[in-house]
This record gives sequence, C-alpha cells and structure tokens, in this order.
Amino acid sequence: MEEIQEKNLNSTTIAKLDQVVETILGQDKATVTLRDRISGEILYTYRGDCLMRPASNMKILTGAAAIAELGLDYRFKTEIYIDGDLEGNTLNGDIYIKGYGDPTINEATLKYFTEELWQYGIHHIKGRLIGDDTYFSGDTLPPGVDEEGETHYYGARISPITMSPNDDFDAGTIIVEATAGNIGEKPIFNVIPHLSGLQISNEAQTVNKNAEITLEIRRTNNTNQIVITGEIPEGETVKVWVSHQDPVKNTLLFFKELCEDAGIRFELKDTIASGMTPNHAKLIYTHDSRSIAEMFSIFMKLSNNSIADIFLKTMGKRKHGIGDYEHGLRVVRAYLEKQKIDFATWQFADGSGLSHNNRLHSNGISELLFALQEEPYFENFFNSLPVGGNTNRLVGGTLKERFLEPELQQRIFAKTGYIHEVNTLSGYVTGKSGRDYIFSIMLEGREEGIPFLDEGLKAIIDVI
Repeated sequence: MEEIQEKNLNSTTIAKLDQVVETILGQDKATVTLRDRISGEILYTYRGDCLMRPASNMKILTGAAAIAELGLDYRFKTEIYIDGDLEGNTLNGDIYIKGYGDPTINEATLKYFTEELWQYGIHHIKGRLIGDDTYFSGDTLPPGVDEEGETHYYGARISPITMSPNDDFDAGTIIVEATAGNIGEKPIFNVIPHLSGLQISNEAQTVNKNAEITLEIRRTNNTNQIVITGEIPEGETVKVWVSHQDPVKNTLLFFKELCEDAGIRFELKDTIASGMTPNHAKLIYTHDSRSIAEMFSIFMKLSNNSIADIFLKTMGKRKHGIGDYEHGLRVVRAYLEKQKIDFATWQFADGSGLSHNNRLHSNGISELLFALQEEPYFENFFNSLPVGGNTNRLVGGTLKERFLEPELQQRIFAKTGYIHEVNTLSGYVTGKSGRDYIFSIMLEGREEGIPFLDEGLKAIIDVI
C-alpha cells in the first residue's frame, strides 16, 4: 500500500481497504483512489499514481473540457449553399452542404432541409450535391480502432457531416434489425433510418426456437457491404448498429432520396461528391443543433464515442484552427493545467477512451472530479453521470443493470469505462457511514472485469 496522505481513516479501516483491493480487485491489476468529497484530500490510495488505460473514463476529461471551452449553449451548425443561378424553380448549379460536426442530425433534420430547399424555390437541380467536410482534419477512423470495431457504432468514423439513426446520437451509424422468419427461411431485415448507399447480403437462416442465436450483422471493412450470417431462432430479433463506410457520402445519398421524395428532381445520375464550398457560393440556410447542454447527458450516460471525438475535434478547430485529435488534445491539456491537475505523466490518443494508448491514473482522475465541484457547470456534469442501479436507461445509463441492491440506491454516481481487459469506474459515492467520497478505480488484465470491479466497490462502500 502507498503512503496515506490524509490520516482521517484509522489503521483498521485502511487494512480492510487493502484487503478488498488485494483479494477482490487484484494487487497487481488495480489502482484505487478515495478522496474526501468536501476537502479533496486523499484518504486512501493503492497504486494511485500507476498509469493505466482509462477506457471511457477519458470522457470525464473530454466532457469537462468541452463544457468549459465550448460552453453549454454551444450548437453545431450545418450550412446549405448554392453555387449557380436559380431560373424559375431550376438551379443551374450545385448545392453544397457544409458540416461542422453536428451529431444530432437525423431523418427529421434532413427532411427539414428538403423543405428549406423547396421553400427557397429549388425544385429541379442540374448540378451536384456536394458535401464540404473540411472543418475536421486527419483520418476519420478513431485512433486505435481495430478491424472488428471499425464496422460497429463504437468505432464509427468521425466526420463534420454525419447522421444518427435515433436520439441516442450514435453519429455515423444505421440500425439493422433482423427478425426470424419460418424455419429454413432467411430472416427479414429492417434498416433504420435508411441504407444510405450501403448494401445488404442476407446469408442467415431461421432455425428452431430452442437453438442458439449465432446471427451476426457486420459491414465488411472498407466497403459498403453489410453481411448478415449465422442462425436466428424462431421468434427472435437481433438489432445491431452498423457504422457508415463514408459518413459524408452515406448521409448525402439519404438526403438526395428524401429530396426526390419531396418532389425535388436531380438531373445528373452521379450527383454526390465532396469538395470545398467556393467563396462566392450563396448561403441559403443555417441549421443549429441541439445545445451541448441538451446532448451532454446522453453523451455521458450512454458513453457515446462519436460525440466525444466530435467534441475533441471541434475544440481543436475553434482554439487552434485545426480540427484533428492532436489539436483537440492540446485544448484538453490546457484545461487540465487550468484546473491544476497533475497530468505530467499522462498519455492521450483520443477523446473517447477507445484507444489503448491513453494512460491516466486514479489520483489524477479523482483530483479532477474534486475540482469540478467548484465550476458553474458542475450540476450539468454531475447529472450526466450514470446512476448505479437506476433501471431507467436515461438515468442509470451504463450502470442501469449494476448495483441493483436496494441498499446501494442513490449511492453511486460514476462514469464507466470498458475496452478489452480494461474496466474503470470513477465518480462520487456515499459510504455505509453516510459520508460522501470521490473515488476512482481502474482495473486491467481481467477479460471479464465488471464483476470484480463491482464487488470491490461494494466492499469498499461497506468499509467506509
């Protein structure tokens, strides 16, 4: 055990905490820090300066910096330009959609865009539909995403032009549902909101209702091809979020179809393109997203990777003029300096925590959680944290199925984190004594680490 910096816990309590860490969490697998919530003093630390992968605990940093640097009232805009002459209801030229990273664009938003074009008098377009995605820079794939993750929602590409299938704001994805048919038949699939230029190959089969579900839905890497394979028992439905191969192109393809449904005709067959909006183009409409305040709880409670990296790139663009990971992380570092957090040894790769190259320690995470209590935006931050054991997914979030015991209700408010063999949990907790604490637990090297982490925290609560 490391040196105790505040002797508010007696030796018996400290010995019990050591036993919890060493027997449940693992003495060489965990780092734990416990602070007094009022004074901020460290009451207990076990390998608290040991660098570990934070997984989605990285969102504590990114989220706090985004609220502070962008502001709760910040809204992402999307602009529509025309480059050409409007003769009657015919546009002799191109339409440009310039994106700034709005993760909340959905089918309803795109339909509203079509209404704006119609009301402006554009019913026939002789040019192209061009996406301007120059607001962000660098690779669209998040750092460290593996081949498996590249096609799933948690590894979705980060783009200034993107769309979400629902109000969870999983930007850059569609939802594919496969429902079993009759035995021996292929399942029926449904796509929300639209295939958007993707294609589906259905190679799956319906089997007896007592059989195991082996059905998989995934996009083949670097292609627009989604393949449904395996077996699905009668009466079952499988739902999977599949990432776009090219968020700009996929979004604009859907938008084009919505335009055509609304009576707006494109003359060219190959209409979709990417390019920079010309300086002489005419701005005809600006759409503002929901505010950060409105989307922040969804972001944290459901641990949304896309929003984290959109926040990060946006901070880099606004502060340094370059919307990439490097410049966004400069803003995060400057924010930590402002908060006087000791992060000298920390390593950063992204804003979401998906990368295995991030390294933080529990002493520093808990130090930031203490400092945040003095900020005017703390109420928004605190209310965004998952609540242990609350089965309402918009309250309990990623903790809705954990800490369900009645005695643990309204005790744990914390950000979860998971990547392969890494589980983390950091936030605010009330001990059995009724005293309030700030805690951070980071666990590595256990493939199924959640039971160990949860049992460890429960035991800590009993001790304090």
